[in-house]
Amino acid sequence: MPLWDGRFSQSPAEQVLKLSESISYDRRLYPYDIEGSLAHAKMLARQGIIPKEDAKKIASGLRQVKKELDSGKFVFKTELEDIHMNIEARLTELIGDAGARLHTGRSRNDQIATDERLYLRHQDDEVREALRGLQAALWRLAAENKTVILPGFTHLQHAQPLLFAHHLLAYIEMLERDRERLADCRHRINRLPLGAGALAGSTLPLDREFVAKELGFEGVLQNSMDAVADRDVSIEFLSALALVAMHLSRLAEDIAIWFSQEFSFIEIGDAFTTGSSLMPQKKNPDIAELTRGKTGRVYGALTSLLTTLKGLPLTYNRDLQEDKEGLFDAIDTVKLVLATMGAMLATVRPNPKRMLEAASDPSLMATDLAEALVRQGVPFREAHHQVGRFVGACAKAGITLAQASLKMMRESIPAATPEFLAIFDPKRSVAARNLTGGTAPAQVHRQLARWGKKLGLAMPRRSAR
Repeated sequence: MPLWDGRFSQSPAEQVLKLSESISYDRRLYPYDIEGSLAHAKMLARQGIIPKEDAKKIASGLRQVKKELDSGKFVFKTELEDIHMNIEARLTELIGDAGARLHTGRSRNDQIATDERLYLRHQDDEVREALRGLQAALWRLAAENKTVILPGFTHLQHAQPLLFAHHLLAYIEMLERDRERLADCRHRINRLPLGAGALAGSTLPLDREFVAKELGFEGVLQNSMDAVADRDVSIEFLSALALVAMHLSRLAEDIAIWFSQEFSFIEIGDAFTTGSSLMPQKKNPDIAELTRGKTGRVYGALTSLLTTLKGLPLTYNRDLQEDKEGLFDAIDTVKLVLATMGAMLATVRPNPKRMLEAASDPSLMATDLAEALVRQGVPFREAHHQVGRFVGACAKAGITLAQASLKMMRESIPAATPEFLAIFDPKRSVAARNLTGGTAPAQVHRQLARWGKKLGLAMPRRSAR
């Protein structure tokens, strides 16, 4: 029989046990359940609610239970439903009646809310550290290839030349905002629910602030109903993970495109590619593709929890048990992808010759041509029109912009000068974008130095490529 069987004359039906158990997945919360229980027992004794001797027995017993859990020797019982009941039952087996005092002044409602916040706090720290690792991998690849030029894209069409390092730095910036969101979320995670009881608090003289301090929380949740009924911090954490996954998916897409035979901008190490069961010649960017695919799992976890909570009246409802599996899976998925992507990036080798060749299409410097006219005082819209007319004339003639004579250029751009013929150089184009946030080597070097300092990484003495 469950530990709550006093009111009932029959044991739960087998189907009920299967439907209602959560020990098959919430067992991962055991370190946090024990951590919260140790603080709770200490507070109960400090307040004179339970004898100090019993509190000592509880603390000793909980540490023994943790050793069993750590070693894998602990025997989980499905009929005890969840991690809380499994730990409490084993504790009582070990120390007797003193174990039955541990649950004084708390409910599984505020207990699970506390366990989850302790768990999320830890995972928040770990995901932010994993993001740092990926940022470092991106930085190293950028710093080793800081002079490499490739075409940037809009609408998946060649747009303008830029530095490969500039492209990689864009993802470092995105991941930094992800870290900032997680750090901000951590402040809301770090509030103590314990002491809220089932929903209304307790008649016992609990010291919630003491427990909060013991567990390293920044404070206590101020409304007992809110403390047990909401999972908005889990939703917020999942939202942050969904943004991480989205950024990872976009990076993965760039990698897959660059690796394609049509582009051939990069090579990926064999350890991070796969072959075909049928076609012997294939070398596929499966890690990038799986990263894209797993993003849907993270989105699914977020949508699932939002849907679970949207119709629940206050306060606790058993529906809230469904807050864990998707959350755990999303965390595991994001951490695995972050680690794998970082390791894969360490094997990426650019093809500078192929990249520069693609970036050397003179049409990519059409905007440079228009801006040269602007510097002569021509309104931008008129400059845009003239250059567009020139591009069309070259296309009709079957030549590139760089192959046109000054005479032909002046038919569309009357103010063109001989200097305009030198504009169609990707290195010149990149160097000219020398403003904050631009792709000029001076700006990119400055950003690499800034990020190197932030990440604690030393700039290579010279570019590897």
